[in-house]
Amino acid sequence: MPRGLFITFEGLDGSGKTTQIRKLETWLEARGHEVVVTRQPGGTEIGDRTRAILLDTRSKGLAPMAEMALMFADRAQCIAEVIGPALKAGKIVLCDRFTDSSEAYQGGGRELGSERILAMHKLICGDVQPDLTVLLLPGFEPSLKRARRRNKREEKQTGKNEGRFEAEQDAFFRRVWEKYREIAAREPERVALIEGDLGIDEVFEQVVEIVSERLVVAGS
Repeated sequence: MPRGLFITFEGLDGSGKTTQIRKLETWLEARGHEVVVTRQPGGTEIGDRTRAILLDTRSKGLAPMAEMALMFADRAQCIAEVIGPALKAGKIVLCDRFTDSSEAYQGGGRELGSERILAMHKLICGDVQPDLTVLLLPGFEPSLKRARRRNKREEKQTGKNEGRFEAEQDAFFRRVWEKYREIAAREPERVALIEGDLGIDEVFEQVVEIVSERLVVAGS
């Protein structure tokens, strides 16, 4: 059986990744594709417990290197438990964040640098690379405001506080933003960049066009 297709979505929180993944899942399934949706951090029982540590505002003393190590521990579990088996079964995997997030947030935001992140990816993730990455970069300030509002709303509704990153200063997110742009420039064949403050349907039109082209190339 041919290997499935691995598609990741990247961007700042508040960029609309989750909405676009849900819409793409529906679109793909309507066309007969088997789809597995996952996220990082999280996506497995162990990963969800790791996510709680990484995103909870109470984890204030978490060192940058420890943060990076936890991200990759979560990723290794998701590859072993979800991503790897799904790809082997020929399914399409849609993943909300992957190693590009670590390069952007820990490499850029925490200023650990890309070299460490990419070395960790090679060691922990082996040959698992996305076939396509959709990078959503709407306006910097609007997306950050949306993320902070969403976290406050979800905390009221669920009692979960996942705003540790959103509590960072704007300079942190500016470094994340610039690192994402650097990744897109470095890997234009893999990373499809969608920029600007577009409506949900406008973004999805571009997502469908990008994914359709990749499906043709993959023969899916």
